[in-house]
Amino acid sequence: MDGGPRVPEQRRPGSVTVAEQEALRFGVLGPVRAWRGEEQLSTGSPQQRALLAALLLRAGRTATAAELIDALWGPEPPSQALAAVRTYASRLRKILPPGVLVSESGGYAVRSLGEGTLDLAVAQDLAADAEKARAAGDLCRARDLLNQALGIWDGEVLAGVPGPYAETQRVRLEEWRLGLLESRLDMDLEQGCHVEAVSELTALTAAHPLRERLRELLMLALYRSGRQAEALAVYADTRRLLAEELGVDPRPGLRDLQQRILQADPALAEPSSPAAEPAMVPVRPAQLPASVPDFTGRTSFVSELSEVLSSASESPDAGGPVMAVSALAGIGGVGKTTLAVHVAHRARGAFPDGQLYMDLQGAGPRPAEPETVLGSFLRALGTADSAIPDSLDDRAALYRSVLDGRRVLVLLDNAKDAAQVRPLLPGTEGCAALVTSRVRMVDLAGAHLVDLDVMSPDEALALFTKIVGEERVAAEREAALDVVAACGFLPLAIRIAASRLAARRTWTVSVLAAKLADGRRRLDELQAGDLAVKATFELGYGQLEPAQARAFRLLGLADGPDISLAAAAAVLDLPTEETEDLLESLVDTSLLESAAPGRYRFHDLVRLYARACAERDEQPPSEREAAMSRLLDFYLATAAQVYAMERPGDRVVDHLQSTEYPGLGFEDRHGAQDWLYAEAVSLLACVRQFAGPGTLLRAIDLLWVAVDLTESGANSREYDAAALALLDAARACGDRRAEVRAAVVLANAHQLSGRFAEADDAARQALELGEAPDHPLARCWAENCRGAMAFYQRRYTDAEKHFKQALADFRDCGDRAGEASVLCNLSRIHVVTGRPRSAVELAQQGVDMYETLGHAVKSANGRYALGMALTQNGRHVEATERFQQALQVFRESRQRLWEGMTLFRLAELDLETQRHAQASANAETALTVLRGIGGEWRRGNVLTVLGRALHGIGQSGRAHVCWQEALSLYEALGSPEADAVRALLSPAATV
Repeated sequence: MDGGPRVPEQRRPGSVTVAEQEALRFGVLGPVRAWRGEEQLSTGSPQQRALLAALLLRAGRTATAAELIDALWGPEPPSQALAAVRTYASRLRKILPPGVLVSESGGYAVRSLGEGTLDLAVAQDLAADAEKARAAGDLCRARDLLNQALGIWDGEVLAGVPGPYAETQRVRLEEWRLGLLESRLDMDLEQGCHVEAVSELTALTAAHPLRERLRELLMLALYRSGRQAEALAVYADTRRLLAEELGVDPRPGLRDLQQRILQADPALAEPSSPAAEPAMVPVRPAQLPASVPDFTGRTSFVSELSEVLSSASESPDAGGPVMAVSALAGIGGVGKTTLAVHVAHRARGAFPDGQLYMDLQGAGPRPAEPETVLGSFLRALGTADSAIPDSLDDRAALYRSVLDGRRVLVLLDNAKDAAQVRPLLPGTEGCAALVTSRVRMVDLAGAHLVDLDVMSPDEALALFTKIVGEERVAAEREAALDVVAACGFLPLAIRIAASRLAARRTWTVSVLAAKLADGRRRLDELQAGDLAVKATFELGYGQLEPAQARAFRLLGLADGPDISLAAAAAVLDLPTEETEDLLESLVDTSLLESAAPGRYRFHDLVRLYARACAERDEQPPSEREAAMSRLLDFYLATAAQVYAMERPGDRVVDHLQSTEYPGLGFEDRHGAQDWLYAEAVSLLACVRQFAGPGTLLRAIDLLWVAVDLTESGANSREYDAAALALLDAARACGDRRAEVRAAVVLANAHQLSGRFAEADDAARQALELGEAPDHPLARCWAENCRGAMAFYQRRYTDAEKHFKQALADFRDCGDRAGEASVLCNLSRIHVVTGRPRSAVELAQQGVDMYETLGHAVKSANGRYALGMALTQNGRHVEATERFQQALQVFRESRQRLWEGMTLFRLAELDLETQRHAQASANAETALTVLRGIGGEWRRGNVLTVLGRALHGIGQSGRAHVCWQEALSLYEALGSPEADAVRALLSPAATV
C-alpha cells in the first residue's frame, strides 16, 4: 500500500536550526513548491523546479551533475547544461536556509530536513499507519488515514516540471496514488458504503478504463447496491475493452467475481455487521485550488480584498458586517481566479472551519445549477446524502443552517450572474464569500465590487521574468517589454507567451516579440497546450445576444484608442439611446470597457478578436464596409460643422465630399471645440484607417477641416503623419484630385510645424498638379502657402507675387475669409519692406472682413498682423492692445501655437519700449507654450529675444546660453538669422 518511492527522514547534522527545520516545507505532490512558515518561496523557472524536485526525491542522496543533466534534459542536453545546473543550484541556495542544499562530490543534495518537511514523506507515513490500523482491524482509522494521505495531493504530481526524470516520477507516484485509492475503496465496501462508492468508482473507471481492480470494485459495489445487471454489464464492457485494446482476457479475479455474481453467491453480500462508523463530527473542508507559485503584483487588490475578508471575523457589535461578500469582475484572462485563490489562501487563518470552492462554469454553455452546487457543498460540510433535500430553497436553507456558528470562506469562481450566486451565499456573521465573474454584479446586494484591470507594465514584466527566467529577460529587456505590450498586459496572454518561450530554449525573446508583432497572427500565437486567449474570449462572445454580438463585431473594426457614444451609434446605425444600452451591456460582460462617461474602448487583444469575428460572422462584407463608411461620414460631417463655426464665411465647407450619415450639431463654438479636441486621437486614427480607394477623398477632407488640431499644437505630430500618409496614398492610387488636396493639407501642416522648405515643396506640387475642378480653393490656399514660405525665407518679392495671385483667386471664388487671410499676410510683407502705413491699412482691412463674417479666431490672427504693423509704425500702445486682444482669443480657443507667437511678439514690443523684465517674462512663457510645437525656427526666434531681454536685466550668462542654443538651431536649419545671433555673441557686441 505504501509502494511509492520512500523518502526517509533526513536529520544529518548541519547548520539548519530546529526552528528553520520546522518552518521549511516542500511540496512535490502537485506543483513543486517551498514554504518558509506561511510564506511561499519562489522556486524559479520550470528547469529550476525540476532540479529541486530531482534532489528532493533522492531522499538525501547526492545526485551527480551528470545525473541531474540527464534528469532535466535526457540524452540531448543543451551545450550549456552544466552551467545551467550550477546557476539553478546557486539560485536555490539563495532562497533556502544555509545547509539545506549542499555541494558534494561534484554533485548536489538536499539535507537537514526535519520530520514533515516533504509532503511525499508525510503521505508515506500516513499510508504506513493506515496499513497498520487495517491489520489491527480498525478500518475506520485506516480509512481516515488514507483519506488524509490522498488529500495531500494537489493536482498533477510535479506539475509543469519538464524532463524525463519528472515524467518517470509522475507515472510512479500516480500509480501509487491509485493503489492507495483502491485500498480505501476496498475498505469502503468492507464497511458497507457501497452506495456511496458507486459514483466515485464510475468516474475512476472512466478515467482509467484498463485498470481491472477498479472495475472489480465497481462490480461489487453495484451488486451490493442491488444492481446485478449493471454489475454484469461492467464485466462485459471490461472484457470487450481488454480484447480490443490489449488482446487479452480479464484477469482471474475479475472472471471469478462475474461467476459469483451470476450464482448470487451469499458471501458477496454486504457484511452483516459492518464496523461502526465514528460519531459524526463537523467536517472541515479545504477545497481551495492551489495558488500559483509565480503570483505577481496586484498588491493593492490583495490588500483591499484581504481587508474586506478580515472584516467578516469581527463581531457585529464590533462594527463588522453580518457577512463579507466581494465580487471581482473583469475580462477573461485578466487573472480573477488567480487573484481570488491567492487572497483566499492568505485569509485561511481567519476561517478555521474550512473553505469551500466551486467553478460555476458561468462563461460556458451550461452553467452549474445552484441546487447541484449546494448538494456538493452540503456533502463537503458533512451532511449525509439522505439528509439533503431536493428543492433549491430547502437546500439553501439547510446550507445556511449548517454554516451557522461556523467561520467558513466560500469561493465562487466564474459565476454567470447574481441570480446564480445568491442561493450560494452564507447567511451568518463570521462567513465570507469571494465571487469572480466576467459580469459586474451590481445587482448583488451588499457586495464589495472590484473591477480587475490588466497588469501594470512593471507587474507584467515581473510575471514574464518569473516564468522565463531572469537571465533571458535581462539580456533582452526591450524585447521583453515588447512582448508584454503585445500581450496587452493581460496575465493569461503573458503566461502563455512566457510558457512557450520557456519551453523553447533555442528561441530568443526577440523571436517571440517578432511573432507577436503581427496583429493578424497574434491571437493564434497566444496559445499553449489547453490555454488559449482566443478560446477565453470565445466563451464570452458565445453568450452574447445577436444585437450585442453585432455591436461587438462592428465596433472592433474602428481604429483609435476609444470611441464615443455618438460615433458608435453611427457605426451601428442605431439611435443613441439604443446604442448606449447595447454598449453598457457589453461593459457588464467585460468585453468592452467604459473609458469615461460616454466613451468606450476595447482591450487590444479583444479588439483583434472582435475583428476576427467580424471577418468571420459579419456577412456579406458590405455590412462591414457600410459601418465604417458611416463612421467616416459622422466624423467628416461633424468636423465640418466645427470648421464652419470657427470660420464663418470660409468656402472650404462648400467643396467637401458629400456625406450620407449626419454629424452632430453644436450650440456654440466652444462646444464644437470641446468635441474636436475630445475626438482628436480617434479622429486622426480614422483618417489613417480610410486612406484607401473609395474613402480617400473623404479622409483628406476630414483632415482639412480638422486643421485646428495642428494649429493648436495639441496633436501636431499625429496630424502631420496622417497628412503625409494621405499624400502617399493618393499617389499610390493615381488619384489626381486627391493628390492636390492632400498636398495642400500637408503644406499647411509643414508650415505650422516650422518645416518651411517642405511646406513650399508640397504647395508647389499642388500648383503643378493643376486645377481641382471640384475644389478650386485648393489652388488658392496653395498660392497663399507659397507666399508665406517665401516670406519666412526672406524672398519678399516672390512672397508678394504669390499673395497677390492668391488674393485674386480667393476673390474669384467669392471666399472673403480667404481674402482676409491674404490681406493680413500682405500686411506683413509691407512691414518688412518699409511700407508701414499701408501695412496697417491692409491688416485693418483683414480684421474688418473677419469681424463682418463673425470669425473670432481668424479675427485674432488679423489683430496679430495688425499689432506687428502698429509696432513698425511706433504706435506701441495700440499694438499692445491688439496683441492682448488676440492673446485672449487664442487662449480661449486653445490655439497654443498662436498663443505662443503672440507672447513672442509682445516680448519684442517690450524690448522696443525698454521693458526688459516684462519682455523676459513674456518670452519665457512663449517658450513654455511652444514646447514641442511650431518648429525649431520659431523656437530660435523666441530664444534670441529672450537672450536680449535677459541681457537687459543684467543676466548676461543666461543670455549667452539662449543665443548659443538659438545659433545651433539656425545653423542646423541653414537660416540667415544665424548671422545676427553670431553678432550678439561676439565680444564687441552691444545689445
